[in-house]
Amino acid sequence: MQPAVREETGRIAFCTAAGTAVMLAAFALLHRMMPEKIPFDLGVLLSGILGAAAAIANFWAMGLTVQKILSIEEKDEAKRRMRASYRARTLAQVLWVILAAALPFLNMAAGVIPLFIPGLCIRMRGIQGMKPEKGREQKIHSGTEG
Repeated sequence: MQPAVREETGRIAFCTAAGTAVMLAAFALLHRMMPEKIPFDLGVLLSGILGAAAAIANFWAMGLTVQKILSIEEKDEAKRRMRASYRARTLAQVLWVILAAALPFLNMAAGVIPLFIPGLCIRMRGIQGMKPEKGREQKIHSGTEG
């Protein structure tokens, strides 16, 4: 595995874990306010952890696929492999959602919400990347950054 894939997967794993912790805290808070409507038990915790693991595994598999197809010279073959990876990863996520819904000891919401966290993290990093770095704006205006 290339260092870039390892580094980005680590970032996504950290962000997904943090987002899942926030989600679990929200479940706990809502449970205290509405215990008859919002559960907070081992099923919620397990669902959140497994959902986060599924989300991180999906991102990791995508990174490995991109790494592999970069070495393929034939454009059509690279597209075919990327599409096959996308289908397999989507199927794995759909299977997780079905399990989270079907197994009585899991909580569907707590299992599914973490699947959206990596995309949110990526978008937030993109938005942050649009802000000029401290000192960089001054370099750009003075013409010292090339």
